[in-house]
Amino acid sequence: MTRIAADLDRRQIVHRSRWQKKGAIRLLYRDFHRRLIESCPQGRVLDIGSGTAHIKDFRPDILSTDILPFPGIDVVADAHGLPFPDGSFSGVVMLDVLHHLERPIAFLKEASRVLKAGGRVAMIEPAMTTIARRFYDHFHGEPVDMDVDPFAPVKIDPDRDPFDANQAIPSLLFATPAACRRVENEVPSIRVRSVQWFSLFAYPMSGGFQSWSLMPAALVRSVLAFEEKVPQAVRRQIAFRMMVVLERVG
Repeated sequence: MTRIAADLDRRQIVHRSRWQKKGAIRLLYRDFHRRLIESCPQGRVLDIGSGTAHIKDFRPDILSTDILPFPGIDVVADAHGLPFPDGSFSGVVMLDVLHHLERPIAFLKEASRVLKAGGRVAMIEPAMTTIARRFYDHFHGEPVDMDVDPFAPVKIDPDRDPFDANQAIPSLLFATPAACRRVENEVPSIRVRSVQWFSLFAYPMSGGFQSWSLMPAALVRSVLAFEEKVPQAVRRQIAFRMMVVLERVG
């Protein structure tokens, strides 16, 4: 086993252990999975970067892929080169995946290719809002580089750790109308259908997959219901997550 593979295996063990112990995180991810699935048309759905494949608890028939053969993964594949024919799926869903991808524009072209006309890509990613950016900068292990150009060509690194990341990528691609238009120009077969800002209090208080939590599972549903009442203009300043929905045209 290579060093990277051994490290990934260790991370998966920690991830699964905390998933089992933290009821709050299971409820929060169920909300994430619901949002993703409900954003897609009826039909076959592909989950990219599925990792521990928890989304199958919400929808068992989903096809889960990842770059390594974790338990629960149906197909091992690189997101930049998916082993499926054109127009194979009605939906593609992703949770915290885009900011790990080495070539995000190349991926969006590939995701568009495997979608049917009218199919959708739904993704949930970190949001670099005014409040959340400070948290991600100082308390999260993954880097935030707002100066990178996500549209620039990238030399492929065969030894790259799949967990390498830049949490700024989703915001750089979708946080403004101008960025969305540039994505549509680069990938003419897709349109940005919606960008929503959410995950205000419950997720950061849960501690995510850290060992600590300030959010008892019994309070999760109430806090999520309160968050839904917060206006989008406020969410745009304080949200920790963004949800982007793209639609295949043509």
